[in-house]
Amino acid sequence: MDQPDAADVEAAAHGDEAAFERLVRSQNGRVWRYVVHLIGDAALAEDISQEVFLRAHRKLGTLRDPQRFVPWLFSIARNAAYDAGRKRQRRPLELLGDRDVTGIRHSPDPHVGVEVNDALAQLDETLREAIVIVGVLGYTYQEAGEIIGVPEGTVKSRVFRARCRLLELLDTGDGL
Repeated sequence: MDQPDAADVEAAAHGDEAAFERLVRSQNGRVWRYVVHLIGDAALAEDISQEVFLRAHRKLGTLRDPQRFVPWLFSIARNAAYDAGRKRQRRPLELLGDRDVTGIRHSPDPHVGVEVNDALAQLDETLREAIVIVGVLGYTYQEAGEIIGVPEGTVKSRVFRARCRLLELLDTGDGL
């Protein structure tokens, strides 16, 4: 996990706005990608990402271990995305579904990206979240467990099940 400098985390916690700005710049892209994969709406993901950093700024003083900044930040992102989902039509969050998927994934063949996103959209939320954190964002199973708040073994199981289901969906073309 690309951890920001602990000195920046501590300085930001003590009110150093330049240090906080460095934290935002270093993590903004990853937070946005995580959120957009959870909710499937790029514009809303941008708003939620801003909310994440506002919440982080307000609560940074409560972070006890600067080395845990990224899992702590992604927990805030996860909660903010689910909060936004609850506010929006009081229904479970969907990943992409019938929304515009341009620009979310890059592939030499644009159809492949759309098919992968459609397959991801069909996964259960817990499986989708695990595969996005590990497979898309590149975090380890242990780091993903810290972000999601579950044991490493649970993450491994969810990622395995997600990969199996994705292969099944992409191989058979179910619903695609």
